[in-house]
Formats: sequence, structure tokens, C-alpha cells
Amino acid sequence: MEKPSILHLITPTPQASPFDVNMAYDAGYDAVVPYTGATPADVTTLTQDAIFSRGPKGVRRTGLFIGGRDLETALRMFDAAKKAMVPPFEVSVFADPSGAFTTAAAAVACVEKTLKEHFSSSLQGKRVLVLAATGPVGAAAAVLAAQQGARVQATSHSDLKRAEQVSRMARERYKAEVEPVLATADSLEKLVGIAEVIIAAAKAGVEVLSAAMLAKAANLLVAADINAVPPLGIAGVGVQDNGKSVSGIPGTKARGIGALAIGNVKYQVERGLFEAMLSADQALYLDFVSAFEKAREVIQASGK
Repeated sequence: MEKPSILHLITPTPQASPFDVNMAYDAGYDAVVPYTGATPADVTTLTQDAIFSRGPKGVRRTGLFIGGRDLETALRMFDAAKKAMVPPFEVSVFADPSGAFTTAAAAVACVEKTLKEHFSSSLQGKRVLVLAATGPVGAAAAVLAAQQGARVQATSHSDLKRAEQVSRMARERYKAEVEPVLATADSLEKLVGIAEVIIAAAKAGVEVLSAAMLAKAANLLVAADINAVPPLGIAGVGVQDNGKSVSGIPGTKARGIGALAIGNVKYQVERGLFEAMLSADQALYLDFVSAFEKAREVIQASGK
């Protein structure tokens, strides 16, 4: 009798995300076991308890998922899990705090698709402004865009040091250059005015780009918003927009990508990575770079 497939969901938060639990079951796991309130220091023991109890042949039937809400904490836990493996006792690990990694991957892949379809172009050399880049979605999106050759500005509206932390993480961990900037009421107009791509990664219900400010975006090609809760993050970009023209900018050809269009890709990416873990013969280590590769696959397969 084949052993059941088990996903060990490790999160520093008080509760596991129902979204992630549902996704894991729908992808085919027989059991999802949460470990809440975990710290990076707990990960080694949890990982080794998981691997040694099933033997080397349990790779395809056992996985670890790193949740939470903080990017740096998730990456530390991800690193700790990888380091705790003792080959051939090794299982797959997938990090996606608050769905941020798969959301960021979907957003950047959708931007890439829209640039190609409507402007016969790519992210290479584009001036990309990531609003609210200090959160996990924004930070991951900034790194991914920079890895595609974009000139990325990562903003914080309150503290330049937080944007500098994102820049340092991008450079030290991913060898990507991201410029940290403070997006104040005075500086935002200039930042928006030179941006060719804007990705709004603010939390739900927060407008970060008003209609008046959007009208200043004379060079804008693509605006992507991950916020599906009114008020939306970018005025003039609807939740279901998927390459639709953005109104309110004089003479613009800009196209908008809304939260539900991004979310559709994100959903398929997360499920696809869970399925990949279940079918892999060797351990996989999946972060937002892996999620971006899967997002490209999803978009290409959709033909849209």
C-alpha cells in the first residue's frame, strides 16, 4: 500500500492560511498538517523529523510549505529547511508567504506578456516603479523585474531604510540591482512621470496611485495592480482588466492589468507547484524565482 502524501505547513503566524490548505488538498495531497507560531530556529527539527520518519523513498509523498507574512522570515525558514536535509533523506520545500511569491510572479509575468502583445517589447531596459515594494509581493516583484533586465525603483512611502533593505536583499541574495526610493507626496509625481511600468503592491483597500497622479504618467506602458478590494490600488485599472487600455492619461497607449487577471495566473501557479512537488522524483526547492518560471508556463499554455 502506497504511503499517503503529506504536506507539512510551517508558518510563524498564529493560524495557517485556509487558502494554502485548500490549494494543497486540491493539488492532490492526502493530508496537510499545520505547525503554527514556528520560528526559523524550529525549522531544522521539524524538517528532520519529517524526512527521517519516511525514508529516502518518501520524497514524492512528503513536502514542506513555508507560509507566514514576512518575506525575510520566510526566506530564512526556506534556507533552514534546505540546510537541514541529509541526502538521500530530502524532500521538496515550497515558500510562499501570504501567497506573495506566486502573486508577484504572476504580476511580473502578466506585465511581460502585455509588453510583448501590445508593444512588441520586453522588460529589458524598462523603467519599472514598484509601489509599496517593502511588502512581500512588492519586494519579490522588484527582484523579478530586475532579473529580467528592468531598471527598477522600489518604493517605500514612509521609510527609505525599508526600501534599502529590499535593495540589499535583491543584490546580496539574487545579484539583482534595485534602486530604493522614498515615494513622498512631493517625489511621487516625478517617479510616476518617468515610469514605463508601474506595479502597485499595496495592501488591500489602499489606493497608491490616484487618477490625478496617474494623469502624470506620460511614459507609461503597463500598470498592474494586485489589490482587488475597493478602493483599488491604481485608479482607472479595473480588477478584471487584462491588457485593457488605461483611461485618464492624455495621449497614452498604456494598458492595465487588474488583480483578478493576476490572481487567475497566481492560482494556477500555486497549484502547479504543489503538483510538481508531488510528481518530482527528486526534491524541489521553490521560491518566487521558481514561481515566475511556472507563471510563464501558465501564460504560454493559455495562449492569452
